Amino acid sequence: QVQLVESGGGLVQAGGSLRLSCAASRSIRDINVMSWFRQALGKERELVATIRSGGTINYAAFVKGRFTISRDNAKNTVYLQMNSLKPEDTAVYYCKAQLNVLSYWGQGTQVTVSS
Repeated sequence: QVQLVESGGGLVQAGGSLRLSCAASRSIRDINVMSWFRQALGKERELVATIRSGGTINYAAFVKGRFTISRDNAKNTVYLQMNSLKPEDTAVYYCKAQLNVLSYWGQGTQVTVSS
């Protein structure tokens, strides 16, 4: 019911910034929760941030004010602004849509932070 396409990943130096985008195939106002996850090589996938249809936002503790999740309903897009990037932020970042009991995932976008 929802197709998600992430973009904006790339290679940056420590301390740099990236803005990830997640474009949805339907209005994100119809989606209960939009989330960003990440998965580093050899590690479990972990939650980064969520934004609910009503606007409630939650962040993982490791974000520590560096990341901001936002949405543009007119563009059906959710963003993750990533500042002060660290090498440990290196991972594939995935967008997830929760629509009632169903979950949908994007293909992921690689973020690599060099020293």
